[in-house]
Amino acid sequence: MPNPIDEITQEFERAAQARANGNEGQARVCARRAAGIAIRDYYTRNRIPLPSRSAHDLLNLIKEQTLLPPDLKLVADHLTLRVTEEFKLPLDADLIAEAKSLCDWLLKH
Repeated sequence: MPNPIDEITQEFERAAQARANGNEGQARVCARRAAGIAIRDYYTRNRIPLPSRSAHDLLNLIKEQTLLPPDLKLVADHLTLRVTEEFKLPLDADLIAEAKSLCDWLLKH
């Protein structure tokens, strides 16, 4: 079974490369996938059944967790926002940095 930390690190490396190439949309996808891996790992370690493997579904689910700090619930919310017709986020946020903070918390708890 792959190591979740290695998988998360790879996704953040892909996110950084996508951003460096000017592809912010792909960077967001990678950040979201990294968060999904961390959530799956968190649920597995805490013996919480996984209702879905979709990163998007898991981000919506983790927002309901009472143990998750409010600022990280906001991060999960940002990671599930729809982009505008111009493929821009409706807010000014660095989803890679936000996803890293969410992943760090999940891996420590």
